[in-house]
Amino acid sequence: MNRIEPCQSTGFFRRTKLLAAIAATCIAALPALAHASALDQFKSFVSATKSARGEFLQRQVKTMDGTTKVSNPASGTFKFSRPGKFIWTYQKPYEQVLQADGEKLYIYDKDLNQVTVKKLGNALGSSPAAILFGSNDLEKNFALKEAGTRDGLEWLEATPKAKDTNFDRILIGLKDGVPQAMELRDSFGQVSQLTFSKFEKNPPMAPDQFKFVMPKGADVFQQ
Repeated sequence: MNRIEPCQSTGFFRRTKLLAAIAATCIAALPALAHASALDQFKSFVSATKSARGEFLQRQVKTMDGTTKVSNPASGTFKFSRPGKFIWTYQKPYEQVLQADGEKLYIYDKDLNQVTVKKLGNALGSSPAAILFGSNDLEKNFALKEAGTRDGLEWLEATPKAKDTNFDRILIGLKDGVPQAMELRDSFGQVSQLTFSKFEKNPPMAPDQFKFVMPKGADVFQQ
């Protein structure tokens, strides 16, 4: 079985693909936003969503010679509390947890019993996770523009302003005021797709639930 080790330079960003994902948000449809632009919908979502939880499905998509191939499906759950606190759990095909407490990011591979620790600021930067879990100041790190309508969603394109990121473009698909999908495109033509379900907006969350508890006997790597 092919694995992506958590210590690889792109491991965090490719798996959280945002990272993120969260959004799928929501609650009931917001009629006033039903026909709003993607940018207006997303800004409204970010400002109104302080915390959330739900489920995600992640796939890798690559098109070669006119043929689209979907591979490496993964699924799991997420929860977040802005800014910078989240737990992104891969349950299939194998278990891995990405957890941030507002200061540090912990990447835990259960099979290897290995934990990689990073400073959260450096780990997020202009990543997809920064869009979903970070502050509301999106335009500081991303250039945002409308990307049209597709698959029943209004799409927003976010281009990182930094030159040393792993993604060229991040697309966010919205409907009824909430993100329901993300696409992360890199310079090699690879696309990571995220879709969200069972999204619960602003649920009650204990303040200490994002504190990472080091697994017994785990190998720890500081980055």
